[in-house]
Amino acid sequence: MNRTVFRPILGFLSACLLFCAILGAPATAADGGVREVIPGGMAFGVKFYAKGAIIIGVCDVETAGGLCSPARDAGLAAGDVVTSAGGAEVETLEQLLELVKSSGGQKIELEYRRENQTQTTSVTPVVDKGSNEYRIGVWVRDSTAGIGTITFIDAKTKRFGGLGHGINDSATGLLMPFGRGTVTDVRIEGVVRGRKNLPGELKGSFGTRDLGKLDSNTDVGVFGAYDVLPEGLADPVEVAPAGALHTGDATVRTAADGQVREYAVKIEEVYTDAGRTKNFLVCVTDERLLTLTGGIVQGMSGSPILQDGRLVGAVTHVLVSDPTRGYGIRIENMLSELEKSVS
Repeated sequence: MNRTVFRPILGFLSACLLFCAILGAPATAADGGVREVIPGGMAFGVKFYAKGAIIIGVCDVETAGGLCSPARDAGLAAGDVVTSAGGAEVETLEQLLELVKSSGGQKIELEYRRENQTQTTSVTPVVDKGSNEYRIGVWVRDSTAGIGTITFIDAKTKRFGGLGHGINDSATGLLMPFGRGTVTDVRIEGVVRGRKNLPGELKGSFGTRDLGKLDSNTDVGVFGAYDVLPEGLADPVEVAPAGALHTGDATVRTAADGQVREYAVKIEEVYTDAGRTKNFLVCVTDERLLTLTGGIVQGMSGSPILQDGRLVGAVTHVLVSDPTRGYGIRIENMLSELEKSVS
């Protein structure tokens, strides 16, 4: 078993979607007024710990009698999340590793999640010839870290949303089950410019301060609350009513050079049936951002998009074949999930 840190902050797509318009109801606050939030754009660091041990691969164990894979024989597969072993709750990969090592080769009852369903199996560890330790033949991980962008902040509650998509396991592509997480300050130290078929990325390092905590990881973003609001925030803006997003000029807020700035973009297409995170096609038109990043790069996930002075959505994906273009999520999709996370 091996612990791996990785950075699956911005996913990539290479296919375009169909165009159509959408209509809906206005975005309103709990008191019936127009809802306002603080637009983000600042980079933030994510330290994410999964709930359970995520199997990212099943492998053979070399024993004195030859190769075998107890995990494969037990029906385990990549993407399964082990939550209990031998009747004890598993929250970290170290716990699972220790249970296997101390098993003495006795059968272990496992409980795991697969596609949101809880299942059980039993596995019998074997002695690895090289290490002389008991193993079951899996590669697992329980944490990740990376850089993304805050989309919005509710000044009254200090709650925030970011990324515009979930944190997925890079090996399985599945949404990582949330255990706990923190957000930290980040120093942007450089940019790898995006080019055709070579996506770029923001280069940065975590600071020393934990700014708040995450409380959910969903397919439309990560959500949590600040302990103390960051300094230098923008003034609140109205949240656009559902259906207000349209083709035409807009702006994106991002900190590609370390400072939050607003850059010109164009909404080229708006979709109705494209899922929850790829709702419109956006093109970077601002020469400053094009010179700096080449367009949309990793780390910009969650960068808020404003149109007609209102928050309409956020950047979520980049087109590998054309880094000046990417997909965005409607802001109402993120806000509805934020409300669920506090209900």
